Amino acid sequence: MLYGIIALIIVLLIFLLLFIFCNNRFQLVIIKIDKAEEDIDLYLQKKKELLERCRPIIEKELKKENVLEGLDISLEGMNHFETHNTLKMIYNNLFKTIDEHEKLLKSDTLMNILEELNTNEENIIGAIKFYNDTVVEFNQLVVSFPSKMVAFFKRYKKKEFYSNEKREIFEILRDK
Repeated sequence: MLYGIIALIIVLLIFLLLFIFCNNRFQLVIIKIDKAEEDIDLYLQKKKELLERCRPIIEKELKKENVLEGLDISLEGMNHFETHNTLKMIYNNLFKTIDEHEKLLKSDTLMNILEELNTNEENIIGAIKFYNDTVVEFNQLVVSFPSKMVAFFKRYKKKEFYSNEKREIFEILRDK
């Protein structure tokens, strides 16, 4: 009888330690995801500001209005994915406009802003890669045993990626 109680206590202790370990892994990954989202927010805000700085220069040079349409929208109600896609579309339109009007390349101010935009774009790509890699780690925890038990109790659900490429990689990993 005494051995049975001791064995039960040991089994419960092992499950408790396993639960604590898995919960800590989740917490670390969640902190990394929050940091990545924060960085992405900052870089996307900077991208919007840089695009807004380009607009008056382009409008002055081309003597046109409504250049870089869509920049006036408020990004407040959008999630990271929508904001990224909207700014990416405007960013692509900017370079399309520059390609169509080579005289814009003569503006030193615009070239400096474009250089900042390119650096910022590299930062966004890096932050998104970090976010996606961390989401892969989180999603693996959600679907794998024993962390799946913690996910169930804490009601953690799989998170979305920025690109379909990571989603496909995760699906392959999940099937293994």
